[in-house]
Amino acid sequence: MTRLVPLAALAISISALVACGDDPPPKTANDASQAMAKPAKQLSEPQRKAVDDAEKETGATGLGISDEILQLCPAVKPPHFATDSARVKTEFQDALVALAECMNTGNLKGKTLLLVGHADPRGEDDYNLALGGRRAESVRSALGSLGVDGGRLDVSSRGEIDATGTNEEGWSKDRRVDIKIKQGS
Repeated sequence: MTRLVPLAALAISISALVACGDDPPPKTANDASQAMAKPAKQLSEPQRKAVDDAEKETGATGLGISDEILQLCPAVKPPHFATDSARVKTEFQDALVALAECMNTGNLKGKTLLLVGHADPRGEDDYNLALGGRRAESVRSALGSLGVDGGRLDVSSRGEIDATGTNEEGWSKDRRVDIKIKQGS
């Protein structure tokens, strides 16, 4: 099963990024608030540009991250949309940084991921298939800029095949990249 992880509310604590491995969670509310106060990981200009490009190309609506990845990488949390909010930039960055950290030093070390791009049903079939591929490629590029070996990231597109939306709210959920552990890795 894959949970749709909307980018608009990825409120991942950067301090939780180091929790991708074996570090225990904060024991008290005070420990948790101190952890939340830690500064966000600073990205280099090329990393920031790659993440921004991935955010734009994806349509800034969602990453579907498999339950298996969510279990292996506790720093990647399934978020919820904030009311009347479509802001995604920082949240998109946090999700990709957390995933890259988990792939480089955490429980996904040595694993290969499959990035599957999706589109809403409003374009032509060929266009939507190509668009889904570009979305998946942009996420691969962003993860690569964060130090993930591109050979561990396979891309595919389903275009509009799995689209279920019938209005803007539904279509926004169709525009996403699903991230799964590639079988046999």
